[in-house]
Amino acid sequence: MAPNPIAIHRFGPTLQLSQFALLSGTTHLPSKYSTPRCLPRISCQCSPNPDPLDSSSSESASEAGPREEKAQASNATQNNVFPEFPTKDINRRVALGSVVGAVGLFLSSRLDFGVSLKDLSAAAMPYERALTNGKPTVVEFYADWCEVCRELAPDVYKVEQQYMDRVNFVMLNVDNTKWEQELDEFGVEGIPHFAFLDRNGNEEGNVVGRLPKQYLLENVDALARGETSIPHSRVVGQFSSAESRKVHGVVDPRSHGC
Repeated sequence: MAPNPIAIHRFGPTLQLSQFALLSGTTHLPSKYSTPRCLPRISCQCSPNPDPLDSSSSESASEAGPREEKAQASNATQNNVFPEFPTKDINRRVALGSVVGAVGLFLSSRLDFGVSLKDLSAAAMPYERALTNGKPTVVEFYADWCEVCRELAPDVYKVEQQYMDRVNFVMLNVDNTKWEQELDEFGVEGIPHFAFLDRNGNEEGNVVGRLPKQYLLENVDALARGETSIPHSRVVGQFSSAESRKVHGVVDPRSHGC
């Protein structure tokens, strides 16, 4: 650090007196200078121009203390709010949640894949009644030996559960010779064949084979809302040929689904 400058007051008279003595060559001073005079004091100012950096650093040092205290208080508060991990209580909750989730997933998968064509057929509405109750109807032509029909059974079940109070769901087994006329009327060549009928029993369209669940859902929703057309009509996916029913013919035809 540079030494502080020293401010020296003017003392001109003293210097003039010294010069007078030297020039005159006498050691005695005139009478008017005989009276002793006091020299002016020399004052020193340690910091005439204080450095602003020093003041700012001192202020920063003074503020550092409260900041550290606030940080320590904040850390103490957080330690009080959040418990230490892991704790036995949290471990129990996590374990219980995992068990409940696993059981729920297991049950949902069992419900989905446990739905069979026989279950859908048993819950289906008779065809004759569906044509007279004033509701739109979905007619599915199927067969027990149809692989695609069995694969789509869970999707059909979900849609049926969602709209069963507004739409009729009918299952007609193509192996039952009772439905020969309906097979010709709806032009069934492949199964599963879904025919969508309005409230008056008029066909608005059909879809055949393995198709996304969304197709069936949107068509059924359009029927439930009383739309004059369905969004997916005359759509064909992978299907089983209805000609196979001749090999699996039923000798003694039974009621609607069988």
